[in-house]
Order: sequence, then structure tokens, then C-alpha cells
Amino acid sequence: MDITGYAFIAGGGSGIGRACAVGLAKDGAAGVLLADLNVDAARAVAAECNAAATSPTFVVDFIQLDITQEESVKHAVDHMLKLFGRADYCINCAGIGVETPRDIATADYSEFSRFLRIHVDGTFLLTRMMSAVMRAQEPKLIGSKDSGRGSSRGSIVILGSGSSFVATPSMVQYTTAKHAVLGLTKNAALDNAPHGIRVNCLCPSWADTPMIQRARDGGVDIDAYVNALVPLGRIATAEEVADTAIFLCSPRSSYVTGCGFIVDGGTTLTSHV
Repeated sequence: MDITGYAFIAGGGSGIGRACAVGLAKDGAAGVLLADLNVDAARAVAAECNAAATSPTFVVDFIQLDITQEESVKHAVDHMLKLFGRADYCINCAGIGVETPRDIATADYSEFSRFLRIHVDGTFLLTRMMSAVMRAQEPKLIGSKDSGRGSSRGSIVILGSGSSFVATPSMVQYTTAKHAVLGLTKNAALDNAPHGIRVNCLCPSWADTPMIQRARDGGVDIDAYVNALVPLGRIATAEEVADTAIFLCSPRSSYVTGCGFIVDGGTTLTSHV
């Protein structure tokens, strides 16, 4: 994948964020900063990254991050710059899942607002700050001088969802937030394109993560959805989603920006959602 730069991973302490961190370390990243509200989880993933790393000079660190708080985001991004001097890849996996499904007529406003703060406000804060950081750093040539691929100042990958495109009964808070995240991605990609920064939205459906397990524990029959709605007939692994995130960071996706990249086993091919 030609992954040789430095990565910032929000929500890197578990699930898809964890898989992205370990995958980047395996693929040759020079360094990874894990930012997560659960700093103990981030510390454990840092140890996994160290064990998996293939770069002989690999560096990993972790920091606590509350993505809804501007000062917390600034502190984490500043730490990235002090640690590595630049940010080549930013993957934002910070988020929450629906644990108590509710029809629109009974949906809870405070929960709805919480989803917007974490998914939308948090994505805005991190994307805005990383965009400014990447614009200020020197571009790197993509491939050889005659490859025709130009240069890059960085790649930002935002975790959206199949729910960025379709709706699911009793999940208005999640559907609304993930639709907004895709819109934010498109505008950020457009604004950043002249600066050699790509921004993409990775849109999986169900992946086997602790978030999904919490939804199961809360009464969401994920496995019934998967059996009925996923043409490939199974839930995704976190690593399968992470593979796509790493592709979107890599030079192999050098002409891809502003897209909602669907990784859903065919779920959104049907109208039965």
C-alpha cells in the first residue's frame, strides 16, 4: 500500500479504529497516535501496534480525546505535531451506536442531540483542525516524478455508514448524523482539493465490533438484520473495513476524494432496509 507516513486515529481504542491502527503498523507506517476517550483501551492498542509494526523506526503513542470538545481536539492534534512533526493520515472512527431504538414519534431529543455532537460536531472539529495542519505542511510526491499522480499533503478518512445513504427503522438519530457526516466530507474534500488533501467517507454497514455487541445487548437484533439484508450473508470483520480505510490513505487511491465508499456486503443494493 506504500504506507510510510504518520497517522492520527480518533477512536483508536477499539473496533474499526483499533483495526486501522494495527493494520497501518503492519503496512509500514512510520508512526501512529491513538486518540480515544478510553485512554486505557488506547494504551492496550498501542502495545498491539508495537508488536505488529514492520517499520524499524516505528513510533506509537496514545492520548485521551473527547471529540466533542474543541480544546481536547486541539490538544490531541498539537501532540501529534510535537510527536511526529506532521500528519499524513487522519482516520476518524470516534462514534457511538444506537443502543435503544425508537420510532420517530417517541425518539429522545437528548439522545438525538448527543449523536449530532459526537458524529457531526466532532467530525467537524477534527476535520477542520487537521485540514489546517495538513495545509501548512510540505507536500510529498506521490510515486515517481513521472507517475502523473502529483503530490499530497495528506488524506483524511471519516467513518460514515451505509446509513449515510439509506434509513433504518427506529434509528433516526444515527441516520441523521451519518447523512450529515457524508455531506461534511464532500464539502471538506472540495475545499481541500486545491491544497493536495483528500477527504473521503468510509461507509460500512454492520461490522463485528464492541459497538455492535453493545447494540445487541441493548436489544437491537443485528444478526437478524444481517441474515435478512446482507447479500454476502455475514457481518463484516473490523479488519475488512480497516483495509478500505488504509487504501483511502494510501497513494493507490490518489485520485479518490469526496466519495462515500460503501463497504456493506451489498446491503444497500436492496430496498429492504
